[in-house]
Amino acid sequence: MPAYAVLHRRLHQITASCWQSVLSWKPPYDIRATWLQCRFLSMIGSNKIQCPWTSSHSVRRFGQPAAQTHPHLISVGEVTPGITMEEYRRPSKVFMTNDIPYPFRQNTDFLYLCGFQEPDSVLVILSSLSSTDNHKSVLFVPKKDPDKELWDGPRSGTDGALFLTGVDSALNFEELESYLAQFCRDHGQFMLWYDYIQPVQTHLHTHVMCEMIHQERHKGIENTTPLLHQLRLKKSSAEIELMKQTVEIASNAFMEVNEAHLWAKMDFECRLRGAQYLAYPPVVAGGVRANTIHYIANNQVIADGELVLMDAGCELHGYTSDLTRTWPVNGKFSLPQRELYEATLAVQKACIALCTTTRSLDQIYRQMLVLLGVQLQKIGVLPRTISATDLVKRTRELCPHHVGHYLGMDVHDTASMSRTIQLQPGMIVTIEPGIYVPVNDTLVPKKYRGIGIRIEDNILITEDGPLNLSQKCPKEADEIENTVQGR
Repeated sequence: MPAYAVLHRRLHQITASCWQSVLSWKPPYDIRATWLQCRFLSMIGSNKIQCPWTSSHSVRRFGQPAAQTHPHLISVGEVTPGITMEEYRRPSKVFMTNDIPYPFRQNTDFLYLCGFQEPDSVLVILSSLSSTDNHKSVLFVPKKDPDKELWDGPRSGTDGALFLTGVDSALNFEELESYLAQFCRDHGQFMLWYDYIQPVQTHLHTHVMCEMIHQERHKGIENTTPLLHQLRLKKSSAEIELMKQTVEIASNAFMEVNEAHLWAKMDFECRLRGAQYLAYPPVVAGGVRANTIHYIANNQVIADGELVLMDAGCELHGYTSDLTRTWPVNGKFSLPQRELYEATLAVQKACIALCTTTRSLDQIYRQMLVLLGVQLQKIGVLPRTISATDLVKRTRELCPHHVGHYLGMDVHDTASMSRTIQLQPGMIVTIEPGIYVPVNDTLVPKKYRGIGIRIEDNILITEDGPLNLSQKCPKEADEIENTVQGR
C-alpha cells in the first residue's frame, strides 16, 4: 500500500502506547442528524433540491455514493441507500455503539514484547543496569469475570497470562495504579520509558502516567517507540517464516464484476487459507478510480474493458502482507493498457533488483523516478525533449507516492525508522511503483488518460540479494490474461 497514513484505519485498530493495549475505539453518539440538519437547512422544506454542479458535460463526484454517480445503489432523494433526507431529520437510535464491539487488533509493539492478545493489558518492564538478574516483567491483565466472559468470551486472568507468556509475574489491571505508586515510593531516581508523545489510553495516561511523569524522582523520560521499531526492523528467522506464510496466503487469494464482490472474495480466500483477517481495508478500484491511490469505497460496477487495481493483504498471527495487482476485467489488455502495464512492470523488476544491502529505500525511490520517466518517454506518454529535471518532476506527478515501505507486524511497519537507512538482511520491504494518468491530463496522449496501474511485491532482504516473497502471485501480462481467462 502506498506509503502514507490512512486515517480511517486507525479508528478501527487504535494504536496504543508500546506498553499497553486498549479496547477498540467506539464512535461518539450519532451526530449525522444534527450535521445534516445544519447542512441542508435551507433545502428541507422543498421537494426540489438544486444539484451542486452546473455543467451538463460532467458529473460531480462526491465522497460517498449519490444517485447521480451510483444509480445501482441509491435513488434520487436518498442520502444513503434506502434512507431519505427526511428520514435523517428524525431522531434515530444508533445500534452499533454500546455492546456492539469493533474488531480488536493488538498494539504491535506490545505484541512484539510479550505476545499477549487481550485488550486492556499493560506490560511493565523493570530493568537494572547492575545485574541482568534484576530484570523483571510484570503483565497487568483484565480480571476474570464470569458474567462478562459469558458475553464476550474467556479471559486468561493472571494465571493464564503467566502460563501463556512466561512473564515474571501477572496482576489484575486494577492493581496497576497502586503498583506504580508503590514503586515510586520505594525507589530513588529512575529512568522512565513511556510513549508520552502519542498516549492513546486517556484515563491511564491522565490518572496514572502523568503522575509518574511529574515525579521529581525520575532522571528523565524517553519515548519507547524508536527503540522498539529499531528492534522490530530486522526480522528473526521465525518472523520471516510467518511473513512468508502471510504473503503466500495473499498471493494465492488474488485473481479470483463488482468491486465489492472482489473485496468479499479476497477476504473469504484469505480467511479460508488461515489468515485472521485482511491487514487493511483493500483498494479495489475499477477504471479511472484506480487514480485515487487510497480508493476504498469499493462500491462501483467495473465496466467491460476497464482495468481493476486491487491493493490488499492479510494478517496471520500478527504479521501482515501487502500486495497490489492490476488486471483487465475482461481478460485482455488494450494496447495502451498493456504499454503502461509493461512500463510499470519493467520499473518494478529493476527496483526489486536494487534491493541490496548497498542501498536504502530512498535511494531506490530516486532511481525509480528516473527509470519510470525513461519508460514513459519510450512509449510516448512523456516527450523526449524535456530536460532531466522536468522529466523527474513530471514522473513524480504521475507517481506521487514512494517506491515502498517497511513491512512486518504493521503494514507500514516501524514507521519511526527512516527510509534513508541502508537495507539489511532480515528486513522486509514493499516495492510498488505506479502510474496514474488523470483523465483530464491534456499533456498526455488521450489513449492513456484515465488509466491507473500499480504493481506491488513483498521483498525479503538477504545476504545473497532480494527474495520476492510474493512471486507466486501472477504479474506478467500474458500470465495475468491467462489467469483471468481461466486458462
